[in-house]
Amino acid sequence: MVVSVYAPASIGNVSVGFDLLGAAIQPITGELLGDVVHVKVCHPLPSHQVDNTQTHQVSLLINGPFADKLPVEAEQNIVVMCARYFLEQVTKQPYQLELALDKNLPVGSGLGSSASSVVATLKALNLAFDDVLCNSDLLKLMGEFEGKISGEIHYDNVAPSFLGGLQLMLTDLEEVSSSIPAIPNWYWIVAYSGHSLSTKTMRSLLPKQCALQTSLEAMQRLAQFVHASHSGNAEMAAKALVDVIAEPARAEAIPGFVNAKQALQNIGVLASGISGSGPTLFAVTDNLALAEEAQTYLEQNYVESQLSGFSHICKIDNQGCRSIDTADQKE
Repeated sequence: MVVSVYAPASIGNVSVGFDLLGAAIQPITGELLGDVVHVKVCHPLPSHQVDNTQTHQVSLLINGPFADKLPVEAEQNIVVMCARYFLEQVTKQPYQLELALDKNLPVGSGLGSSASSVVATLKALNLAFDDVLCNSDLLKLMGEFEGKISGEIHYDNVAPSFLGGLQLMLTDLEEVSSSIPAIPNWYWIVAYSGHSLSTKTMRSLLPKQCALQTSLEAMQRLAQFVHASHSGNAEMAAKALVDVIAEPARAEAIPGFVNAKQALQNIGVLASGISGSGPTLFAVTDNLALAEEAQTYLEQNYVESQLSGFSHICKIDNQGCRSIDTADQKE
């Protein structure tokens, strides 16, 4: 039996929550914006078939529009790394796995590309092994492997991609994140320019220290956004969405971002910012016609189609990762 799991794209930071806040998104067209992993678990291997150098035998087939951006060698792919580590945690019996990855998110896009692959892989494996790990343990594994890509563990992409919705990261060792109610009538426009930016490089641009006043404003804005979201105060939530730490340091390093942000403000969106470490830009509005106007501008002035850029009008995806019938996937 083949288990197929989809993990949605995510907006990391959401302006006010650097490494602390993330949102899973779903295009309003219904198409899937995220990676899909297919897992087939073969019977446990007889001892005489076990390779002395590899306890488990794992193969990987990669498809999708961004497959060519991944390492050719399967053992260098985080999907295979995830599979091997998962098996080491849950069984002493050697297995043979056949994996397939539909790579639908561009690498280095700021849409949680690596997180989507990690979440889909570990969720699919856990389902294939009869939910041997609870959700909290599974989420911690996801964070650990996301850290292998970015250089340090943070959950603002893996938590929303796994659990759905808006997720606020916690310091409690038992609970990694807490769900925040999203403003229901907001549209989230995302535009990937087509450029690829290294998360590690973009993190290196951040200030090593912040002035006390800047830190206080950042905390106030995050607190205001969380309070407004829980109370359903859309106007207050929108006013809070200003990044005073990461965006000022990164904006000039993202081609076209500064001009696009100003143009979106002129169009009348409620707020805009950098998704994750970029170059994807996000904007929010409560008006579909205005969202379409903003998307048209971004398609014409920010998205570079020759570089496989794209844009979507989205809503918050409250489901998170889930099993899918591959026949349900839309082109």
